[in-house]
Amino acid sequence: MSVESSSRTVLVCMPWHELSRPSLALGVLKASCVEHGMAEPIAYYANIRWAEVLLDAGLTVPDYLEVSDGGFVHALGEWVFAGALNGQAFGIEQMADYARRHRIALDPISRMRELADEFVSSVADEVLAMDPEIVGFTSTFSQSVPSLAVAKRIKQRAPEVRTLLGGYNCDGIMGVTLHREFEFVDLVLRGESDETFPELLGALRSDHGELGSIAGLCWRDADGAQRVNDHRGTPVGPADMRVPLFDDWFQTYDNSVVSEFTEPELVLESSRGCWWGEKHHCTFCGLNGSTMTYRAKEPSRFVTELDHLVRKHRTLDVTVVDNILDVSYLRTALPEIATMDIDLRLHYEIKANITAEQAATLRAAKVWRVQPGIESLVDDVLRRMDKGIGGVRNVRTLRDLETEGITVEWNWLYGFPGESADDYRRIIEQVPALVHLQPPGGTARIFLERFSPNFDDPAIGFTERAPAERYHAVYDLDPRVLADLVYEFDTPDQGITDEQVAPLDAAIAVWQARYPESSLLRSDIDGVLIIRDRRFGWAAHDYVFTDPRERETWAELEHGRTIPALHRNLASAGFPWNQAELAEWLAAQLANGLVFTEGGRWLGVATTPGGIERSIVRPEQPEPVLLRIEEPT
Repeated sequence: MSVESSSRTVLVCMPWHELSRPSLALGVLKASCVEHGMAEPIAYYANIRWAEVLLDAGLTVPDYLEVSDGGFVHALGEWVFAGALNGQAFGIEQMADYARRHRIALDPISRMRELADEFVSSVADEVLAMDPEIVGFTSTFSQSVPSLAVAKRIKQRAPEVRTLLGGYNCDGIMGVTLHREFEFVDLVLRGESDETFPELLGALRSDHGELGSIAGLCWRDADGAQRVNDHRGTPVGPADMRVPLFDDWFQTYDNSVVSEFTEPELVLESSRGCWWGEKHHCTFCGLNGSTMTYRAKEPSRFVTELDHLVRKHRTLDVTVVDNILDVSYLRTALPEIATMDIDLRLHYEIKANITAEQAATLRAAKVWRVQPGIESLVDDVLRRMDKGIGGVRNVRTLRDLETEGITVEWNWLYGFPGESADDYRRIIEQVPALVHLQPPGGTARIFLERFSPNFDDPAIGFTERAPAERYHAVYDLDPRVLADLVYEFDTPDQGITDEQVAPLDAAIAVWQARYPESSLLRSDIDGVLIIRDRRFGWAAHDYVFTDPRERETWAELEHGRTIPALHRNLASAGFPWNQAELAEWLAAQLANGLVFTEGGRWLGVATTPGGIERSIVRPEQPEPVLLRIEEPT
């Protein structure tokens, strides 16, 4: 296969992509082009360049991170660049009013906005200096307006250069609308682009290229009319998920002052889609868009890729951006990773139904941080989410991950139609007993997200919706157009009120503050079970259980049991209880905060020694953990 000698394709990663990691989308597309015999596209990391501009202006890397990590909720990152796209005065009054009502401080964000227009021009100049034929932008979360601003500037200065947008913000109708409303965007490629991107490049450079055959493409015909191929194409198979090329990012990063303030990390994928979502789509989640189909790489192949990239780039921190860990990896890839003679630090998203043995497997495989999708400890609310898991199971996961010293990222979500304050009250009363387990980053009312069941099926309860108000400060478009362009929507609050969630917020604030000093350890020593309580808010006490029947009961409570199941299992093992006596004993353990109960199930909450010392330190007032998934392509 012949290979082009030089590339005239530039792929741009705009703010507010993370500073410490390359773009997986750009890395995969570069690799796909090379495999198709094309020259490797040039990757331009404008996000790093923007951070340098901020530093030169006296701002800081934490200022950048505050917008990139949390600004999506209020479109702050998009607003910074809205003046460069729509005119300097656009959106200032709207955002000032919005910020006042939502108690948002606009400094230093307003200072960033003053720098944005000149920055956009400089990016356009630097990209055009590379003499491109095609300039492509990857757009996920807060990257749309920054990308549009640069694309507009490029088209004004070099009309012959083709501009292209792709990524999650272009999925479905959003991409069609974006292409229709912004005429300086020549092409929009929707869906997974591993194959369609090189197909597009080939068609553009061929005298006989047929754009209409490219799945998901939006383009314009010779008369300027929009054309759309609504065929989604076949989801990319595991064997066709390329090993990303990150050399240019590491070169950019190493040569940037940004590297003095952050630590680099790799970003990889071992699967795409969501195996749980294929069966039961969580009602609030729209993250998979049109690519829910689950596909996982062959385990040994992924381990080989991981080893190759870690050694090549000498980087030990690795974020695996899968929506959910392939369960089979717990028996295959992870034990293989555990044998690697490298001190890795892996991040994975998992389903919150792991066992203690699986938690140990994660830790042995150098998984230091997980996002288990816990979301709540209230059974009724979890059913309304269609999570397929209960509160006791979630607490068990927190307990077993704490035992292994694995950092847990989770948020407590509320705002589901039909949820009851009484259900929350029962759980809030038990939160102080969990102070030794890792707390949520905070509470958050769910958004109405495009592609979610809540959005697709108004019968669930979200019958009224309008484009989220903040978008009016970043897009100069009619609300009816915005309805087809944006990802999040305003809708009347459902479920519990903000006043009703206040007790939960207060309980979590104590949990966050006192977790580092709290422990509840369970030990078996010469046939004696000891639970050593050193939790904040509880009297220091060592509970000693010498009765074999009680010790066997605690062994059952490791799994989370109903009283009938406890009674049956214990009787079968030769340790019979009278059910009333057992219920009375459990009530005593509940009063001491040694068990958690929900939905008729009971769980022992003490951790066991032997796990690695906890590896996280919580800030005094942690920000909510945002559920962010980087779409591969």
